[in-house]
Amino acid sequence: MYSHIVIGAGILGASTAYHLAKEGASVLLVDRKEAGRATHVAAGIICPWMTQRRNKAWYRLANNGAHYYDTLIPELEALGETTTGYQKVGAIALHETSKIEKMQVIAENRFPEAPAIQQIERLTADRVQQMFPLIEYVEDALFVSGGARVDGRALRAALERGALKQQAKVVEADASLIVVDGQVKGVRIEDEMHYAEQIILTAGVWVNELLEPLHLELDIRPEKGQILHLDVTAEQTEQWPVIMGQRGLYLVSIEDGKLALGSTHEKQLDYNLQPTVKGMHALLTRALPVAPALEDSKINEMRVGLRPYTSTSLPIIGRLATHPNVLVANGLGASGLTIGPYLGRELAKLALGQELDINLEDYLPQ
Repeated sequence: MYSHIVIGAGILGASTAYHLAKEGASVLLVDRKEAGRATHVAAGIICPWMTQRRNKAWYRLANNGAHYYDTLIPELEALGETTTGYQKVGAIALHETSKIEKMQVIAENRFPEAPAIQQIERLTADRVQQMFPLIEYVEDALFVSGGARVDGRALRAALERGALKQQAKVVEADASLIVVDGQVKGVRIEDEMHYAEQIILTAGVWVNELLEPLHLELDIRPEKGQILHLDVTAEQTEQWPVIMGQRGLYLVSIEDGKLALGSTHEKQLDYNLQPTVKGMHALLTRALPVAPALEDSKINEMRVGLRPYTSTSLPIIGRLATHPNVLVANGLGASGLTIGPYLGRELAKLALGQELDINLEDYLPQ
């Protein structure tokens, strides 16, 4: 019997399993490696400080999540996990001057509680082009040196390996809940029963499939995101900063010579992962006026993922009211790689009865 079974090994589930195992819990992490999980698609921009999003509960999670990387990455490296995909390269926002001025005020006001920002600087067009040579059109730009990028696949794998090194067990399989007399006792994997004191659901947009035996449904809906990966082999891109532009445009160097161009935000009623011409057109229409040299790049792949959202666009975390030994966390949306590792730590604390850094009342499951 395990103390905890975690279902869903995206960035949130892998972090939860890692932090539980680190505290000595007996952990089973189960994942069916669903195509389209957001962790494996997202570009991983860690820079919440310039956003004009006004929801304070969301910002607290995002700010804490961005700062938590300064603790988590050295911790993983001490375990021998040096391939985390995380790198502080800075982030440049490109917008019209009026918006850049507002973003600068916001970032400066947040600085006292966000030392990870490091430095805030207005950039000239020439300076932007020195830092990211493909950019040709700049009206105004704001640079935050503490901005970072992270490869979700690499970090998720490092967290999973970290959990294994601390005696967690990981299984690739489809799991379903074992319910006896109305109580959740464990999970069924094929013909085997695995029992645990607490069950933790971090299954993204697929969580409601797991909850069907309980006749419950969480406020989770999928959003389709298409991200175009381009090959710019002639360029040395490893140290290029993240570019965040108008209408949701971003450019991220995912490895030397390769860029991720994103992203679409498409409301979904199903799990359709088919890339579309419409999606590619939308991405290129945003990017080419700013970086016309991308016309000569080669298309590497089009990644498509499903982000889990709630109706309030706030993540959820907590115990199910009718099944207190079942914990859930979900709804990270486009902030999964910023918030996920940190929220996984908080979820592990909740499962272990430890004091949390967050106020659960702000993020209760509905």
